Amino acid sequence: MRGDGIGPEVTAEALRVLDALALPGLVLIEADAGGIAYKRHGHPLPEETLVAARSADAILFGAVGDPDCDGLERRLRPEQAILGLRSELGLFANLRPATMFAGMEDASALRPEVARAIDLLIVRELNGDVYFGDKGTRTLDDGRRQGWDMMSYAEDEVRRIAHVAFRAAQGRKRRLTSVDKANVLETSQLWRDVVIEVAREYTDVALDHLYVDNAAMQLVRNPGQFDVIVTGNLFGDILSDQASMCVGSIGLLASASLGERTTAHGTFGLYEPIHGSAPDIAGQGKANPMAAILSLAMLLRHSLGLEPEAARVEAAVAAALADGVRGGDLGGSDSTRTIGDAVVARL
Repeated sequence: MRGDGIGPEVTAEALRVLDALALPGLVLIEADAGGIAYKRHGHPLPEETLVAARSADAILFGAVGDPDCDGLERRLRPEQAILGLRSELGLFANLRPATMFAGMEDASALRPEVARAIDLLIVRELNGDVYFGDKGTRTLDDGRRQGWDMMSYAEDEVRRIAHVAFRAAQGRKRRLTSVDKANVLETSQLWRDVVIEVAREYTDVALDHLYVDNAAMQLVRNPGQFDVIVTGNLFGDILSDQASMCVGSIGLLASASLGERTTAHGTFGLYEPIHGSAPDIAGQGKANPMAAILSLAMLLRHSLGLEPEAARVEAAVAAALADGVRGGDLGGSDSTRTIGDAVVARL
């Protein structure tokens, strides 16, 4: 699903990397999602796209978002495609790694000695919270308009994402930070209580808690203290974008959205760069495809069980960066195609 804006451009480079790996027996299916799907089919997530998604082992997703669709009612806007896929396919766990690549410290807004210590994973719950709660607008008795959105989590929703986070921490440095706002939100108090309950099953993982405002501060003050962060949908959306700037650019961050469905070699998931459709530079060859390529690496690892190939792709990206290959987002002038060429060459 290439999607909108720069989505087709960065996805094309990820597919070139996939082609260079020459994996046997791989079948690719193209499907429309987002603004392009609305223009072609009258809906951002057509039924034929859902059918294709359900039949696949994994989804490589570009980006959605089209200014031409801003005037549509909310259910028909491009962004509903990704929200719909997460909901329809049960993709409740979003994994967003943020690692400082060697030699890239100067691209971070942080001091080099602070930035080089960044190696963290944000585990974000995707199917609950204020994004999926009841919402609307109303007129108050005095005539003022009021918008409202309901934030809520059921304990089972918190429990399943907590298990994902604890297992992820077991495979890393065995440290987990749960981020909430339990001092003012009842939703967050339940979140904290359930995470503490789940922690009893993972005695080998050290658990601590931070309020979201303090977590945001600590991400720029001392990001090296974090190993795995688990948090809700709203807070995770904000903190993961903040983490991307700590490592230098949103154009370097991949993501995986996983559920409970398994494949022959791993877990079904949707993989996408976190940068969005960037319509202001679409079609100009300025987009950095590295996040899309790194999303492909996550797909190879988590859904296809191809760890050696995933590691090769990540090493090729790291080598290209170390050799000074940089797009405009990192202060360079390399085009989308040139960056793709560089990664393919280093495979």
